[in-house]
Amino acid sequence: MSTDQALAPAPTNKRVHPVDEMLAVPKLAAYGLQHVLAFYAGAVLVPILLASALHLTTTQLVHLINADLFTCGIASLIQSVGFWKIGVRLPLLQGVTFTAVSPMIAIGLAAGGGTNGLLAIYGSVIVAGLFTFFMAPFFAKLLRFFPPVVTGSVILIIGIALLPVAANDIVNGKTTLALQNPVLLADVAYAMGTLLLIVAIQRVFRGFLSTIAVLAGLVIGTLVAWALGSAHFDDVGGAGWVGYTAPFYFGVPTFSGTAIISMVVVMLITAVETTGDVYATGEIVGKRIKRQDIAAALRADGLATTIGGILNSFPYTCFAENVGLVRLTQVKSRWVVATAGVIMIILGSLPKAAAIVAGIPHPVLGGAALAMFAAVAVVGIQTLGKVDFNDHRNIIIVGTSVGLGMMVTAQPFIADAFPDWNKIIFGSGITLGALAAILLNAIFKHIGGGAAVAGRPGDHLVTLNQVNGMTLERFAETFGRLVEGSPWVIERAYAQRPFTDTVALRSAFHDALLSGSDAEQDTLLNSFADLGTEDDGAYTGDHTAAGLGALDEETYAEVRELAATYRHRFGFPLIVSARDVAARYERVLANGWNRLANAPSVERATALIEIAKIANYRFDDLVADANPIASARVARFEQLNR
Repeated sequence: MSTDQALAPAPTNKRVHPVDEMLAVPKLAAYGLQHVLAFYAGAVLVPILLASALHLTTTQLVHLINADLFTCGIASLIQSVGFWKIGVRLPLLQGVTFTAVSPMIAIGLAAGGGTNGLLAIYGSVIVAGLFTFFMAPFFAKLLRFFPPVVTGSVILIIGIALLPVAANDIVNGKTTLALQNPVLLADVAYAMGTLLLIVAIQRVFRGFLSTIAVLAGLVIGTLVAWALGSAHFDDVGGAGWVGYTAPFYFGVPTFSGTAIISMVVVMLITAVETTGDVYATGEIVGKRIKRQDIAAALRADGLATTIGGILNSFPYTCFAENVGLVRLTQVKSRWVVATAGVIMIILGSLPKAAAIVAGIPHPVLGGAALAMFAAVAVVGIQTLGKVDFNDHRNIIIVGTSVGLGMMVTAQPFIADAFPDWNKIIFGSGITLGALAAILLNAIFKHIGGGAAVAGRPGDHLVTLNQVNGMTLERFAETFGRLVEGSPWVIERAYAQRPFTDTVALRSAFHDALLSGSDAEQDTLLNSFADLGTEDDGAYTGDHTAAGLGALDEETYAEVRELAATYRHRFGFPLIVSARDVAARYERVLANGWNRLANAPSVERATALIEIAKIANYRFDDLVADANPIASARVARFEQLNR
């Protein structure tokens, strides 16, 4: 071996994270085009709405659409590729936020509509973008206010609230309330055909073909509609081959204090939505989202929004539609979104190519969007799966925020009952639901004391001083549920008073458990109910928490079979700490069948450990400052994140 060989570094096999994986060019092109087609309808909708409200000409509308696509491409590159501390470097495609539509129309009309209205909008957009850029690190420090109960609720609301958008595309923007403009069966057939085709491709095919199911559905659906005379590409011939977006094309922006404040409020609300989208994407691609990631994503939003104001476009945010596409296809590479960004820049520079994409019928887009938006809602459900719903505060937070979000989504005219400045909140189910989740979480978990866990209504946390002053009877009444009322455990723990701290109190129960004779421990073990038992005992309440309360007959029979087999082998019930299995009965079953292979002595010790875990959780629910070491670390963590 030569000296050079001896000194050569060992080859490294460091695995590239799927987010950073560089795919082959054909795949990048196909996946990127799929993102663009899925995104296109939402991208052009905002310029269309604004042009209509401000009475712009068709030529001005075409320029707005091209400017929007061009800037969307730049914004997506900034977010997905990133540089310095700008861009979260995740597969997040950027688009104009719908939250800004109503405020921008109000700003434009207040300035007289037309070009003057656009210039007033662009002035507010530029300033709001700069505000977002510099505000990003401060907003990111508030992440402690975004636990899974908040982010899961926001993501779920985003997904559900977007479904009516897909439904509106399916009926081609028509309404059954207007008899002169009825819903056509053909439109519904195009949408359902596209959706069924996407599902069929994902079911039948594997690998690359499965991941481009949405693209294939859109292309085939459009071809079928064209063959049947429902898709038209007449505008392609009249569109130019090359076009470009000149900065300040409509003139020098104007700046109004009222308009700027309105747009800053829009960007603050958009920051909440972006945070939810970033967490959703992190959940999908398997990356932990840190404070710096949120700051980087918001800086990208701010920079893209400022560029939008300069290049005749509007405020930018992460597009939830494409989060759903990532979830649906499981293609996690951020370079796919970067490729989509390049395609959008090309479309924004080639009006003829953009006109071809614009020819995709709305019902076909709606059928594909239905699958993608529902996939976003599923991510929210997955995130909420991490939430402890034994804590009734979480039930209130999720239930109220989702309820408010759906109220506005189902009845958008509710916003008309409020003053104009309030419509920015009550005009969007996503906005109202997200703000409700954040505020309720802050009220219940960051302001004042905590609340009791569901299942113990009216109880209050007991303090160490109260415990040390208790009689044996009061002590047994208070702590009996920790060990299913076993008197010998209670008496031996009580005998160790006075307790110097809550750690000593907890240890007293542990010591009592371990000091019991075989006969005493047998009595304790058999005080717990068999799995599947239907009564109101404390441990059977834990069964419900483990997902055993609503099983079908076949699964319930398997649970009862496991319980009987286990008791026959060991002479006591199978005991499982429910909170450790996170409401998953499958884990309970798998754990139980595996434990049947243990020796009796090993299983006896395992069962006692499970009892200690159950007692620990119940202790935490009952005693104030139950875990001072953990409390100190959490307090330190929160201090570092402020």
